[in-house]
Amino acid sequence: MVPPLIERFRPQLPVSAETPVVTLGEGSTPLLRAPRLSERYGRELWLKWEGGNPTGSYKDRGMTVAVSKAVEEGAQAVICASTGNTAASAAAYAARAGIPALVLVPVGAVSGAKVAQTRMLGATVLEVRGDFDEALSAALELARRGTHVLVNSLNPYRREGQKTAVYEIVEELGSAPDTFVIPYGGGGNTSAYAQGIRELGLGAGIVSAEASDRRHTLASAIRIGEPVHASAVREAGAHVVAVSDDAIVDAWRELGALEGVFCEPSSAAGLAAVAAGSVPGERVVLTLTGHGLKDVATAERLAPPPVQCDASPDAIAEAAG
Repeated sequence: MVPPLIERFRPQLPVSAETPVVTLGEGSTPLLRAPRLSERYGRELWLKWEGGNPTGSYKDRGMTVAVSKAVEEGAQAVICASTGNTAASAAAYAARAGIPALVLVPVGAVSGAKVAQTRMLGATVLEVRGDFDEALSAALELARRGTHVLVNSLNPYRREGQKTAVYEIVEELGSAPDTFVIPYGGGGNTSAYAQGIRELGLGAGIVSAEASDRRHTLASAIRIGEPVHASAVREAGAHVVAVSDDAIVDAWRELGALEGVFCEPSSAAGLAAVAAGSVPGERVVLTLTGHGLKDVATAERLAPPPVQCDASPDAIAEAAG
């Protein structure tokens, strides 16, 4: 049995014997060789499949640490602003810890599946009339008042947990890749990866893939107009690559059809950057941050439609082509 993330990486995390471990079995996600994509793009590509985390996204890595520390420090409730994945993760770990979670989401701008997941996990969900940046400002103010602990990536414990993906990748590969490629929403994950790279003394580069039109992209997980970690992304030396929604959709389909991985649209931004020729290195790890079931509405709209046919072998064979 693989230990919970905090136990597995205890020496590398800011926890003590007194820290209550709030866990759902996060971390230790698959690192998948992508042979068909490697052949297509002429390099060795690997997929860090973070959709394998308990709530379906990489956010669980940081949330186990953030909520565990919040409980240790006497928190009575947690709060976050979210484009969806943080919301579900905060709700799940707060429920596990037995404390309330208050989630602020921009009205009409978050995948319905993510909102439904968050609601089912018992959080109080408020749809804010405004964008993500305004929701985050409100969450910060409430946290300053002392009523809630903020568990967005501005909470340093979040990034401590998220850096463990770098440790896992290097452990599984046996050495560092030339380049880590990460979708770029708020920039917290780029910051966390940079921290992991520094701690391990690696020389690997980072590419942060963002949408060309951040505020209106179909990749709702990176629909953040003003990334709060933009300065940390610059300090990390990350190469920021902007890709179009059409390129994201093409890469999204390739990941599914060629490698059997159904991720959410934002996760495909990294492969779109590879397709654009904007990623250096011979061995590259693409972090796929969230499961495709996080945004089924977009998948239903853009996936090839089913074909109806009669229930007979001949009709089925003809319809199948």
